[in-house]
Amino acid sequence: MQPENTPYPKLFEPLDLGFTTLKNRVVMGSMHTGLEDRFYHYGKLAAYFEARAAGGVGLIITGGISPNKEGWLTPLGGTLNTAGDVPHHARVTRAVHKHGAKIILQVLHSGRYGFHPFVVAPSPIKSPISPFKPRQMSVRNIERTVADFANTARLAKKAGYDGVEIMGSEGYLLNQFLSARTNKRTDEYGGSLANRARFALEIVKAVRQAAGDDFIISFRLSMAEFVADGAVMADVISVAKWLQDAGVTLINTGIGWHEARVPTIVTSVPRASFVRFTEAVKAAVDIPVIAANRINMPDTAEAILAAGQADLVQMARPFLADSDWVIKAQTGQDKLINTCIGCNQACLDHIFENKRASCLVNPLACHESEYRIKPAKKPKRIAVVGAGVAGMMAAITAAGRGHRVVLFEKSAWLGGQFNYAKVIPGKEEFFETIRYFHHQLAKLQVDVRLNTEVTRQMLEEAQFDDVIVATGVVPRAISVAGADLPQVMSYAELLSGQKRAGERVAVLGAGGIGYDVAEFLAHGASVPSDVNAPDFAPDMPSADVFFRQWGVDSRADYDSQGALAKPQPQPAARQIYLLQRGEKFGKSLNKTTGWVHKAAIKQAGVVQIGGARYDKITDEGVWITVNGQAQLLRVDSVVICAGQESVNALMPELASAPKAQYHVIGGAKNAERLDAKRAIREGFEVGVLV
Repeated sequence: MQPENTPYPKLFEPLDLGFTTLKNRVVMGSMHTGLEDRFYHYGKLAAYFEARAAGGVGLIITGGISPNKEGWLTPLGGTLNTAGDVPHHARVTRAVHKHGAKIILQVLHSGRYGFHPFVVAPSPIKSPISPFKPRQMSVRNIERTVADFANTARLAKKAGYDGVEIMGSEGYLLNQFLSARTNKRTDEYGGSLANRARFALEIVKAVRQAAGDDFIISFRLSMAEFVADGAVMADVISVAKWLQDAGVTLINTGIGWHEARVPTIVTSVPRASFVRFTEAVKAAVDIPVIAANRINMPDTAEAILAAGQADLVQMARPFLADSDWVIKAQTGQDKLINTCIGCNQACLDHIFENKRASCLVNPLACHESEYRIKPAKKPKRIAVVGAGVAGMMAAITAAGRGHRVVLFEKSAWLGGQFNYAKVIPGKEEFFETIRYFHHQLAKLQVDVRLNTEVTRQMLEEAQFDDVIVATGVVPRAISVAGADLPQVMSYAELLSGQKRAGERVAVLGAGGIGYDVAEFLAHGASVPSDVNAPDFAPDMPSADVFFRQWGVDSRADYDSQGALAKPQPQPAARQIYLLQRGEKFGKSLNKTTGWVHKAAIKQAGVVQIGGARYDKITDEGVWITVNGQAQLLRVDSVVICAGQESVNALMPELASAPKAQYHVIGGAKNAERLDAKRAIREGFEVGVLV
């Protein structure tokens, strides 16, 4: 039955698949967590999925499991290849089914994307993202692989899965066969589109035969590849129709290849940008189609369904950020959703570093069975000093356990360093995190005291049981002659709107903040006057502007190969110089998003000067020395991005013994390479422990 009075009726409408029914249209998409690869972690994996099932999601798709050794993403990847694997997977399915959700196993063969020496592909063409050149698959090898997919599907059904998803997008093996870019074969599996699709269709038919009619088969189809020699929409639609005829239950949206140079999942991608491609496929088939990519809030999901652009909406990382996303949406508590901001710092970046995935805004993700969050046996009076993200996380975690929390903040608003990040073009999602904390603090009745400068004496007189020092950081000054001139400013002064930059700007420091500042300057550098209002809604960039910037054919029925077009980035608003003392730019940027920042800076025409010594700043500009040669950069503004320094004067000396227990977290604890991931995690952990 459809719930009554939900603000999102389409989102919570059941979907009858004939042999089974999904209770709503919300799909938790596949994402590798690192827990899939070792069976001694399957208890943790079950707890992770169970939290999302209990949170109301209708259908869960697991991280990718290889059908055989050749298909591993990394050596000794997760398996479901023998009867001995079944009991481990059954732990996962039992945990999910307790809450009325369905779960399907994604079967993924990495092909030439594998990071091991056994890689295979349709043709022996090396991938740019793997060091191993693949071996061309023989026809016999292809036939064995078809049987391996069917075997995994049969075992999945035995383990209690409601179906499988066959991974046919993002440049993995089946996509490699489908694409003329990587399939140069001249036999029955190469040449025409029908021949290139033969492998995928044989797998679908074999899976259907092995698992029976009462089994979901989802196929993740690449609907826009964003690579040279990629498919056109007519090809995508042809394959979708063939998949339908072969017995697929659902078609899921895949966007881009991993080697593509168009961003698809980072925070700067506008919400639901690629749904036009899903809509084109939906119009051509008679089976349900799933929309995906950069959908993170209920209003976006509902709009897609209401417009008939898709039958279901898939989100992956938003369920890392908030396991109760569905319940909150269903009950009209949107403002309490801990929104995925698309940062990738604790999810995809962790996976590329062979670490367990988690979430920057939700450190509990993938650690549900390890953190013991229990109600406080004896509620305490706790002071949290500093309302940046570390302090706010500590406050809501402690208050959620029953402690009486007072949150002090010397400024007039919540958010700390996020108040600077949120005004960077492409980081508008950071507003959502501040909104989430603001409403959680109110819900948990945290006593928030803004515009309050705290002293040690004040804390001791108030007799708090615990004091959490989360006073953060301040921008580091530089010792350069002329640094006190009026045209010189810190990144905080610029991004808060206290100072404005001129038409020619030098940015000193090319770490993450330097790149952010350069993008801010390139795209107008304006800070709205009401930017710190708790529910301020920034203007999100449009998909069409994004497509022009990155060279995407915006037509739903595109006929350009790979849906690529000539990039037409907007000209920069001013002349910008990005300087640093070292030679290598962007060294501290994150793996999955750093290339996007570098490309955006290049598009904006920012002049990058490495190996620079800053000699002095004058009214003429900045004097620097590069390779032993002095030169003048004629600029009218200088922005200092030289790092941060901790603010921790409230911490008592070790020799003193105040009655309260003091804790220090976030930037106040350590300003070196400070990131929000560490700050929020430390806030969460101290909130669990106090």
